Amino acid sequence: MKHLTLRAITAACKGAYHGPDSLLDTEVGQVVIDSRKVESGDLFVAINGESLNGHQFIPGAVANGAVCVVSHEDLGKTDFPYILVESTGQALLDIAKFYRDLFPVKVVGITGSVGKTSTKEMIASVLSQKYCVHKTLGNFNNEWGLPITLFEMNDSHQVAVLEMGVNHFDEMRRLSSVAQPDVCVLTNIGVAHLEFFKTREGILEEKSKMIQDLKEGGSIILNGDDDLLAQVPPTKGAVPLLYGTQPNCTCYVDQVEPLGLRGTRCTIHLPDGTSFSCVIPLPGSHMISNALAGAAVGHTMGLTADEIRRGIEQLPSIPGRNHIIQTDSIIILDDCYNANPVSMKAALDVLSLAEGRKIAVLGNMGELGMNERQLHREVGEYAAFCNLDLVCGIGDLAKDLVEGAASSDPSVPSCWFASKADFLAELPHIIRPGDNVLVKASHGMEFPELVEALTNFRG
Repeated sequence: MKHLTLRAITAACKGAYHGPDSLLDTEVGQVVIDSRKVESGDLFVAINGESLNGHQFIPGAVANGAVCVVSHEDLGKTDFPYILVESTGQALLDIAKFYRDLFPVKVVGITGSVGKTSTKEMIASVLSQKYCVHKTLGNFNNEWGLPITLFEMNDSHQVAVLEMGVNHFDEMRRLSSVAQPDVCVLTNIGVAHLEFFKTREGILEEKSKMIQDLKEGGSIILNGDDDLLAQVPPTKGAVPLLYGTQPNCTCYVDQVEPLGLRGTRCTIHLPDGTSFSCVIPLPGSHMISNALAGAAVGHTMGLTADEIRRGIEQLPSIPGRNHIIQTDSIIILDDCYNANPVSMKAALDVLSLAEGRKIAVLGNMGELGMNERQLHREVGEYAAFCNLDLVCGIGDLAKDLVEGAASSDPSVPSCWFASKADFLAELPHIIRPGDNVLVKASHGMEFPELVEALTNFRG
């Protein structure tokens, strides 16, 4: 972490320092919000979560070596220094904004309903062919995660690829005002988080607010295959660059050749008229969109066509996100990090490309609002037409998914389980050697344990 003193931190978060003046020029090791991860010399920010008050962990943080604490509760007289602020959540963002401004990095901001993380990984893979890239850690894309990601930056980094996720109105500006992107990328406007945004137009309204913090002379890169994004007008002097398959896209793809679970061969055309052929190493049509986003950002940031191609072809897979696991017995498509109707259908499309017996193990999708049962049913109906050999649903909402599949095509075998334990009990009777198995559900279903069980399955 770059040099950050208690004096600078106090000024950045507009706090009131309580402690010996002799410590004001002390540099902190890291900024930490989890008291269990505090090490000697760190700054602990006591964040209040939905169910836990971070202030109750202050003694533990101090015991672990925190040099100072940020609190929005008046701690009175203490034997350790602390900074009193109005809101520790806002203080964390303010400190992160101050820290971000210490670096001359170019920032690529990414948001959208689905595909943010896989698009982030693709863009980072492309840009790493020319630059030293820092990127969002895992899924640290919210008001706590973005600052923690920024605090990991150092002087070696030239570009930061930052994912920004929101699920309520008025959250995006709190993130984008900290990130201050030089490039804004919007992947799509789907139906995730309809429980809070109500309509796709509401999602567009909130997510596109990222562009309001675009730096002067910056670029806007949008998925032109999305009907709403294709209509976004020029903003802050920047004309959107569209990527996709539609005629209005200046970064587009053709000569698409699916290679099953080995990925896709295609030709990508850049806005300057140059083109190149490449193999996208992960399967699924949505990975083509991710590759186009990477190509568009790479072109905008001065990479050659060959550098962009290498970045696409060297893309690593991520556990839980379209991750192919080949065991001695079966092939697992591990896409269980999260789920919504759009990503669920995309994963089913990928599974349909497999050779051999194809089984979908699908769980509940969260945060879909009043139409959640109908949306599950529609996914089931879609699954029935994906040339599958078996559809398994796990969880209360997944029952509607299974019923949707059965009603659309009774010839497609389907079964429902109330719990993961029920499914695992029947696993030896469901899976056969040589099967291709998709595992996907919302994060709260904790499906990685199913992936682990399938990985150890020997038939």
